[in-house]
Amino acid sequence: MKSKRKGAYAEAGVNISAADRTKNLIKELVRPTFRPEVLTDIGLFGSFFKLQQYKDPVLVSSADGVGTKLKIAVLMDKHDTVGIDLVNHCINDILCCGASPLFMLDYIAAGKLIPHKIAAIVSGLAQACKEAGCALIGGETAEMPGIYKAGDYDLVGFIVGVVEKDSIIKGDTIIEGDMVLGLPSSGLHTNGYSLVRKVFGVDRDALQLKMVYPELGRTLGEELLEPHHCYFRDLQPFLKEIKGLAHITGGGFVGNIPRILPDGLSVEIDRTSWHVPPVFELIQKMGGVKDEEMYRVFNMGIGMVVICGHQESGRIIHGVPGARRIGNVVRTNGSERVIIK
Repeated sequence: MKSKRKGAYAEAGVNISAADRTKNLIKELVRPTFRPEVLTDIGLFGSFFKLQQYKDPVLVSSADGVGTKLKIAVLMDKHDTVGIDLVNHCINDILCCGASPLFMLDYIAAGKLIPHKIAAIVSGLAQACKEAGCALIGGETAEMPGIYKAGDYDLVGFIVGVVEKDSIIKGDTIIEGDMVLGLPSSGLHTNGYSLVRKVFGVDRDALQLKMVYPELGRTLGEELLEPHHCYFRDLQPFLKEIKGLAHITGGGFVGNIPRILPDGLSVEIDRTSWHVPPVFELIQKMGGVKDEEMYRVFNMGIGMVVICGHQESGRIIHGVPGARRIGNVVRTNGSERVIIK
């Protein structure tokens, strides 16, 4: 009589068959993102991309994750947007150097691989990559029982972009008097979720995510899963007119804008120059969070900061949806590099 006992690896918590089914689903999702420069299909030990049509190319790379926003996705059992978050976050980061995205790889690790759940995650990755013209050419799915709790997973991305050497945006041409513009965010993007989960107590009571707040006009969970906006298509036509770009992610205004400022310069930000979205006001009220901390943790409705000259600012404001002047570059007065008034 044949034994019906499962294989030893399956009994240890790793299902190779589920991994194989997952990979087959992934292949069908990612192929539509391929560009002509992609030379291989999914499945080899490496992914090939032929760089072409550049005079003096510089490759720009970055790695990032979605953070504890994944906990919201798990609690709501909705996984088709966190991939969008990951791709758009990574694209925005290399965009700050003037780079256009070429290709991306992802890493998904879970306590148990559930094929339809992984497929939902990858569908978001593929959607965002296709919209930005970025090829999703490879990745890794890992089943790691004992590391991740049941239902939990992690999602990380690695992106490579390209920029001509003479078009790199470094912020070194920024001068006193330049304009500081802000582009609207689509919500929290991918930062501050540990504080948000604590403020609303969603880890103790997931039903909090189903509550409808009048100021939001939808459930808290729907608001918190709003995908991270990608600024690449908006800003691509204006990159040659821009002196500096700061993606407002972890660390908020204070942690990100100084990364592109030359020594001796600061920026003054007028907080009354834009409308702070209701979700931030709700977080502050519910959690009793001070203004200073709000601007250090969250984007407060400004997802990307653009620094440019006076003449260029008018064209960018006219051509980029929602762009507005929110401040200006000044001489440093003390140690503060970002003064929010």
